[in-house]
Amino acid sequence: MADKRDYYEVLGVDRGASDSEIKSAYRKLAKKYHPDINPGDKDAEVKFKEASEAYAVLSDADKRRQYDQFGHAAFEGGAGGGGFDFGGMDMGDIFGDIFGEFFGGGSRSRAQGNGPMRGQNVRTSVRITFEEACFGVDKEIDITLKEECSNCHGTGAKPGTSPETCSKCGGKGQVVFTQQSLFGVVRNVQACPDCRGTGKIIKSKCTECNGSGYVSKRKKISVSIPAGIDNGQCVRIRDKGEPGINGGGRGDLLVEVLVSRHPLFQRQDRDIYSTAPITFTQAALGGDVYIKTIDGEVIYNVKPGTQTDTRVRLRNKGVPSLRNRQVRGDHYVTLVVQVPASMTQEQKDLLMQFDKAMYGEKEENSTSEEEKTEGKKKKKHFGKK
Repeated sequence: MADKRDYYEVLGVDRGASDSEIKSAYRKLAKKYHPDINPGDKDAEVKFKEASEAYAVLSDADKRRQYDQFGHAAFEGGAGGGGFDFGGMDMGDIFGDIFGEFFGGGSRSRAQGNGPMRGQNVRTSVRITFEEACFGVDKEIDITLKEECSNCHGTGAKPGTSPETCSKCGGKGQVVFTQQSLFGVVRNVQACPDCRGTGKIIKSKCTECNGSGYVSKRKKISVSIPAGIDNGQCVRIRDKGEPGINGGGRGDLLVEVLVSRHPLFQRQDRDIYSTAPITFTQAALGGDVYIKTIDGEVIYNVKPGTQTDTRVRLRNKGVPSLRNRQVRGDHYVTLVVQVPASMTQEQKDLLMQFDKAMYGEKEENSTSEEEKTEGKKKKKHFGKK
């Protein structure tokens, strides 16, 4: 016994620690040294076993009292060569509560057995336009949902018969089994395999629902999509999902919203981005241009000398907020100066006159015809020599 560490020291708590403090300390150590997290690590396995042994004693009021009075000597003669005997404990309760996230749910969920359980949620999707996402819309969707069987009224049994109590679990919906583990014999609780946790056995099944108590029906559901919703977000419709079990409520219907791409607008949060073409004359002289927004066309006054790729801001022309549709983002417009792809000769001449008026005669054009002729004569004479 001299080599065994003090249980309070193992868990890192004071002797006057409360049950919740002991449990919290063990939870941290167990998550840190659990074999599933440290596969093949013998040192972690030893520390995990040590912490579990300490918790098994200190979490039990009677065993803790014995330990406080006699120390490790209180449990001499037990299993494991003088160590504490885990065979007499329901370790399933400890690990079910502490390691529910490791094993898909703890003892609390198992303890419910055949009690009322809420039905599962059902997911579907609906496609809307960019404008509908901005301002909201009501849609009607077709979906298959489970409804209570009208023939057996949800019992699953043939009319005139009733479900019988499961003989394997006695109607509890759970069975207890033991298995050998690292800590000795461990008792575990699981759903009854015969009745699947319902506690009832249906010998004469309803012919309409085949014993399930429910039938699938195609229904039309109205979905109110709020203004400002974004692509991929969901609208929750309460109590339109799968039916519950043993009197539990229905789950919810989750409708994922798919927003179609817009040919002109792009969205980022509540702001909208787009481009707008302007002519060279409008860019140079300024003037009013029409810009498309989700509210329709608006007039914007372009300043003289506006360069291409200039970005302007239209306040409160973006997407409404989901919480308050009166609060809206902004619309950012990039002005792009358009260059004519083709021109008539008259237009080209006028453009050349504009170029001369703006920048003057080019240097190469200022050379006189006499200078050009003299240059040609010199080249010809040099060639003959």
